[in-house]
Amino acid sequence: MSAHRQLCEMLPSAAVYYFPWEVNSSVPEGEALRTFGKLCSYNLVRSEAVLTAQHSSAQHRVCVNTEFVEPFQAQLGSRYLVVGEVEHREGEGPVLKARILTCVEGMNVPLLEEAIQEQRKYFSKRQERMGNSTS
Repeated sequence: MSAHRQLCEMLPSAAVYYFPWEVNSSVPEGEALRTFGKLCSYNLVRSEAVLTAQHSSAQHRVCVNTEFVEPFQAQLGSRYLVVGEVEHREGEGPVLKARILTCVEGMNVPLLEEAIQEQRKYFSKRQERMGNSTS
């Protein structure tokens, strides 16, 4: 087996993009994901941030554990992109344990949403082709 293949098998899978309104208790524990939102609160003592996003008429919240990315310059009201793993806590919704938390203020959110949809279409078509080729 080649060294490259061995390395690829050891690496975790790439984090999948979820829209903030899709991050809920149905996301499996430990799944790596990416999402985004506007930083509406940050509690340094509890290592907790809350990202929000508007979808249709609802405001959605994503709780983020920030202990692995501290210290960081929290800019309330700015947009952030987060990569991490989902952790389910008793009596609460899911919490995203951040591995990367980056301010992306000025990012074109509608364009990002469109890119995520296009990526999903591409992966879906690729999966269909792979499924058809193994039949």
